[in-house]
Amino acid sequence: MDTAPAQYPVMLQIDYPDRLDRLTTFFRVFTVIPIAIILGLLSRPGYEAERHQYGSVGILFLPVVLMLLFRQKYPRWWFDWNVALTRFSFRVAAYLALLRDEYPSTDDEQAVHIEVPYPEARTELNRWLPLVKWLLAIPHYVALVFLSLAAVVVVVIAWFVILFTERYPRGLFDFIVGVFRWHVRLLAYAFLLTTDRYPPFSMGQ
Repeated sequence: MDTAPAQYPVMLQIDYPDRLDRLTTFFRVFTVIPIAIILGLLSRPGYEAERHQYGSVGILFLPVVLMLLFRQKYPRWWFDWNVALTRFSFRVAAYLALLRDEYPSTDDEQAVHIEVPYPEARTELNRWLPLVKWLLAIPHYVALVFLSLAAVVVVVIAWFVILFTERYPRGLFDFIVGVFRWHVRLLAYAFLLTTDRYPPFSMGQ
């Protein structure tokens, strides 16, 4: 009898590169700036009502909480926006972390694959959980603080290795992807609100 746990419903995979470019790797902290500015503009609202036309509201969280609470509904276009912004964010993060050389696209998937199933709100989501998910996720915040600090150190090490070998050591690559995977699962649970299944304390698939 198979007793293996079911796979978590949110997945992240990043294609491992054969070789990486030394020049763009060396200047990565500068080449990422234009796309990082675009991501920043998408990820925060304007400070005044009349300025909202210049930016989006980032991840739609509070509206989704209210819709799930009172209507048990997750509007599909809200879901599509949240997932699209999440995918774009992780493409930029993968580029900054030296995992890929392709400049992050605002819409194409490229080599960063994130799967977030659309939930059937009435049957798959508890209408009350969105009120406390952010609180239940506190242990994950703590774990990810330390993992993220370790990831910064790993990226610095990888930067030196790539400059000499044009390769990202596979163990270091898998570690960064694992940290990203943990992040995206937590995001889906606590802020995208697409699943009620508690994220595993794991970087694996």
